Amino acid sequence: MTKQQGELIETTITDLSNTGDGVGRFEELVVFVPDTVPGDRAVVRLIQVKPNYAHGKIDQILQPSPHRVRPSCIVADKCGGCQWQHINYEYQLAAKHNQVIQTLQRIGCFVNPPVDPVLTTAAPLGYRNKATYPLRISATGQVQAGYYQKASHQLVNLNQCPVQDPRLNPLLAEVKQDIQQHRWQIYDERKHQGQIRHLSLRIGRCTGEILLTLIVKDWNLPGIEEQAQQWLKRYPQLVGVSLNRNSDRTNTIFGDQTRCIAGVPYLREKFADLEFQVRPDTFFQVYTETAEALLQIIKSELNLQGNELLVDAYCGIGTLTLPLAKQVRQATGLELQPEAVQQAIFNAQHNRINNVTFQLGAVENLLPKMETIPDVVLLDPPRKGCDGAVIDSLLLSKPSRIVYVSCKVATLARDLKLLCQDGQYTLTRIQPADFFPQTAHVEAAAFLVLSHLDRSTQSLIKTQISNS
Repeated sequence: MTKQQGELIETTITDLSNTGDGVGRFEELVVFVPDTVPGDRAVVRLIQVKPNYAHGKIDQILQPSPHRVRPSCIVADKCGGCQWQHINYEYQLAAKHNQVIQTLQRIGCFVNPPVDPVLTTAAPLGYRNKATYPLRISATGQVQAGYYQKASHQLVNLNQCPVQDPRLNPLLAEVKQDIQQHRWQIYDERKHQGQIRHLSLRIGRCTGEILLTLIVKDWNLPGIEEQAQQWLKRYPQLVGVSLNRNSDRTNTIFGDQTRCIAGVPYLREKFADLEFQVRPDTFFQVYTETAEALLQIIKSELNLQGNELLVDAYCGIGTLTLPLAKQVRQATGLELQPEAVQQAIFNAQHNRINNVTFQLGAVENLLPKMETIPDVVLLDPPRKGCDGAVIDSLLLSKPSRIVYVSCKVATLARDLKLLCQDGQYTLTRIQPADFFPQTAHVEAAAFLVLSHLDRSTQSLIKTQISNS
């Protein structure tokens, strides 16, 4: 019998989807249910029904899963910032490990992918070094900051967040009150009116230095200079207050222009025994400790001898480039964003690393034009994965080793399939890493080596390049 929207069904959750929803079945229908755990037996109300699958929401838990726990956040069932606070952490890690294996099998066509247990370091709470909150005005006229309710644009107001670094919580609660007192207009996305769009907080986990940034529609924010100075006095760890202008009608958070209003436009952070400058809109992994642990695994796996040529594609501010440059003969970073290249150059100079250069441009344009074949290529692309031209260039130049760091396993599996087709590269290891506890997201580093059959071809290419 065909089920209709609004009907109640009973199902047992048996799996988790790659978006974090529980997966159950009712007759021939696959049912996706948020906030459930494998092992839950529940009454579910169907909210969207398709021919082969449906989406539902919990109406009643009949029998809770042994993996179900009480969330640390009182609004975890409403807030869209986390999906998995109701799942015990050991099971979260097991689910992510299984997600990586299944994706590599399904999309990458790897029969027995060599996937290690998920790397984790410190606590699964209080780890995020950056939080960016949209702002809204409540029905009673109060300034609110938080995350959107799941599958909506309804804001869930927060005064603290258990997954962000706890040193940021006082600022979250109190800055809203300061905005309220100044009567600065809060941006209305429907009307494209108002001033302040987001509040962004960032902290150096090792240094404790904090940045506060308001994302605004334009620069006209009366009294911001005086308020910024008051914030610096109130919060000893706050080193800089900035405005970022985003005047576009868009869901993108940061605009292209940032102005420092008080203090300095960056915080200092220590990473892999180096010191980095991190600005409000700089990409820097949100879980510093786990990112550093993954870097150590990359170093160990590569076992660099000091005579290698290394290319770090999608290098950002040099977070991985610079630590690895200390172990090779020459390193080159490729990056599309001009500001990131400028920061990478500064970070190299600041840390007195002289065997590294940075090139500005798209990786798909720069990589095929390189005059020498690198021994090691590090890939760390955005969620969409590598451009086809990048894969083609690697298959043509044949570097001895490739390390592919990915924040989306589906595109990683797609690209690994292309690199390993016809046996050109061999996938030797996959190291998942939990950069986002309490969510369904998983990072992974894949290690590939050039096959024995292609090593002679690589030597021939190198000879031809050196003679040209």
